[in-house]
Amino acid sequence: MGETVLSLTGVNGWYGESHVLHGVDLSVRRGEVVSLIGRNGAGRTTILRAIMGLLDRREGRLEIRGQDMSTTPAYRIAKAGLGYCPEERGIFASLSCEENLLLPPVTRTDGGMAMSLDEIYAMFPNLKERAHSPGTRLSGGEQQMLAIARILRTGADILLLDEISEGLAPVIVQTLSRVIQDLKARGFTILMVEQNFRFAAPLADRFFIIEHGRVVEEIAQADLAARADDIRTYLGV
Repeated sequence: MGETVLSLTGVNGWYGESHVLHGVDLSVRRGEVVSLIGRNGAGRTTILRAIMGLLDRREGRLEIRGQDMSTTPAYRIAKAGLGYCPEERGIFASLSCEENLLLPPVTRTDGGMAMSLDEIYAMFPNLKERAHSPGTRLSGGEQQMLAIARILRTGADILLLDEISEGLAPVIVQTLSRVIQDLKARGFTILMVEQNFRFAAPLADRFFIIEHGRVVEEIAQADLAARADDIRTYLGV
């Protein structure tokens, strides 16, 4: 693995008056897939939003590629090469699939790893087939593919993915698994929140277990089998 490209040190976060992150410490290396796992409400999505500068208030240190970006606004974090795919997807329903793909600008100053439409369609054949279909006619799985594809158009090479497999058919989940493996092979760095541990388990190099807005464990891929009982306890399954 390469050098650390994303790190949080002592990060606290608030929604209004509610203190929801409590001294989060974690790091992600270049080309790595890292998964945040834990029960619903543990603070996993809030960590992604804290990284992107989308909380009402955040304290602590955020470094991107070794630069302190603790007080940097969200638009500049995007320009630093981070792309956020929220759980709600946020596609434009009145636009066609291809119009959704043409809309995002290349936000990273040096262009980063912005994918062309041809590259997107090679990775997501379903989107090519539905290129002229309005967003309202796409299936849930197609909408999720489109949400991921849009951030790949921006030049981002550090991807924050929130519950991308939730509620999708097994065949679509398999496609998304292949996409993550492909992106990793291309050199993308991925930090993902995932409730479906069976989906995340073979993909991630490391797992951070989140409880009550804190990182309580870090588990390497090689240690998963030995820590299976601990993980089930943390996840409540």
